Amino acid sequence: MSTGPRRWSRRLGKRLAVVVTALASAVPLTLTAAEAAPARAAACNGYVGLTFDDGPSGSTSALLNALTRNGLRATMFNQGQYAAANPALVRAQVAAGMWVANHSYTHPHLTRLSRAQIDSEIARTQQAIAGAGGGTPKLFRPPYGETDATVKSVAAAHGLTEIIWNVDSQDWNGASTDAIVRAAARLTNGQVILMHDWSANTLAAVPRIAQGLAARNLCAGMISPQTGRAVAPG
Repeated sequence: MSTGPRRWSRRLGKRLAVVVTALASAVPLTLTAAEAAPARAAACNGYVGLTFDDGPSGSTSALLNALTRNGLRATMFNQGQYAAANPALVRAQVAAGMWVANHSYTHPHLTRLSRAQIDSEIARTQQAIAGAGGGTPKLFRPPYGETDATVKSVAAAHGLTEIIWNVDSQDWNGASTDAIVRAAARLTNGQVILMHDWSANTLAAVPRIAQGLAARNLCAGMISPQTGRAVAPG
């Protein structure tokens, strides 16, 4: 049997391999993050603020992994006492592209405290987060969403913008994963949702939250210190 066709086929295969290799070296087969960013931005018809209170905790690493795997960024409202105790987790939040914010030091009912006590709660948290490598927070969420003129005034004196929420996931109240996903589905452009770092049901909801936002051409954004609304990451 003639081996001519086989030899010709092998030679052609080698030539094609050379051509493909040359093209691969001249033309990148995958986009860099910078090149892919405009395409992602074009798909965003609005931005929402995903927020997680009460960290960092033993659940933080799993939450960060879930968020990054699903292309989400979020604002982490950390308690100062936990930031001081777990500086590596604060740095992990920053490394994962999250924004770190102030949620008081011990999570008290601030409206029941004196001005000096409120100031201590906020100031110590600013110091703890900065000392842990989280930068100097620009956003503050009062525990339980409880605030008044004094709380707002003290926060403002520390250069903080008070952030409450538009949608409550109710994860703190035992909401199911399905209920948390439905809550996120109510978000509209610029709005902020309350979730918690330690909730297992919230962790399970993250992939579905990402899918739901993508289906509506909404992206996870940063919370503007100027307006308190979610905007494109700066």
